[in-house]
Amino acid sequence: MIVSLGGFFMKFNSNHLPLIFFGLLLSVFMTLNGSQAVAQQPSGEEMPVHAVTMDFYSANEAYFSPDGKSLIMQARRDSLEIDYHTYVVSVDGFTYRRVNGKGHDACSYFFPDGERLIWTSTKDNLNTEEGDFSSPEDYPSGAELYVSDLLGGNIKRITNNDLYDAEVSVSPDGQWVLFGRRTDGSMDLWRMRTDGSEEMQITHTAERQEGGAFYMPDSETIIYRAWKKEDEGGRSMPMTIFTIKHDGTENKVITDDPGLNWAPHPSPDGKHFVYVRMVGRGNFEVFLMNIESGEKVQVTNNPAFDGYPSFAPDGKTIAFGSTRDTPPGQRRLVIYTMDISKFLK
Repeated sequence: MIVSLGGFFMKFNSNHLPLIFFGLLLSVFMTLNGSQAVAQQPSGEEMPVHAVTMDFYSANEAYFSPDGKSLIMQARRDSLEIDYHTYVVSVDGFTYRRVNGKGHDACSYFFPDGERLIWTSTKDNLNTEEGDFSSPEDYPSGAELYVSDLLGGNIKRITNNDLYDAEVSVSPDGQWVLFGRRTDGSMDLWRMRTDGSEEMQITHTAERQEGGAFYMPDSETIIYRAWKKEDEGGRSMPMTIFTIKHDGTENKVITDDPGLNWAPHPSPDGKHFVYVRMVGRGNFEVFLMNIESGEKVQVTNNPAFDGYPSFAPDGKTIAFGSTRDTPPGQRRLVIYTMDISKFLK
């Protein structure tokens, strides 16, 4: 159960750990904008959107297949389904298939060969004890990483520990798996080969919590978000977007401001990235930034929650999650697509 405590960190059952970040941000949105989510009308100009997952009760964190025809996501098919599971859905929303139906899933991604998937699940750790996300000493664990074919068959587990391993993606050259791992109260970036070998810790910053990382097109540079531990618990906790080489060198600040900047995802040409920024009083919107110039433009404009954007292979289309069609009293997230070619410079 997601409970708003008027701040960022709150207690969850460990079966819900993959949605902690969405839950904490949505709770801030709800706290600042009223006690109920309601169907919202756009507050300003934005490009037309296409709803992909209206047939699902809720869906989150959608990423495109290499051919741009499908999205992988975690979702609840209906309100009776307690856990989020991994699904692949066509971009028109007409067809879908469930990849895994055991445990609680999150943070999934396509391999660039278009034939394999990687996903996070608690399916082998269903008896993991409940933890407390507000306590570094008692952080929930039990999520492992799995590789499968497109139908969810030929499953191979590539992590094997009692830690929190999640927020997973794959390098464009298909050689590396990038993920976040929580150890001793600190969240850091890690990489490994696609078979689980050659694990390497990338960040070693005790003062920051890093995650939400993706490789840039060169398969060496990584873009990610982080926040300072000392800011945890605040109503408007600052978050910063960085880039870093996957050997841990050249760590650079990209969003040099005190705002809440998170969920970056790079364009296929590496010139831009989409991300989420809080605008005004708890309004999360999707932005586009030119990496070289630093110029940014707002691409969504709606009083509802808009978050978790990702680029399609065509470099012109994005997917994102939003509560803009949420009925009163529900916290339903729907996946939408939008053509943002107008904003690319």
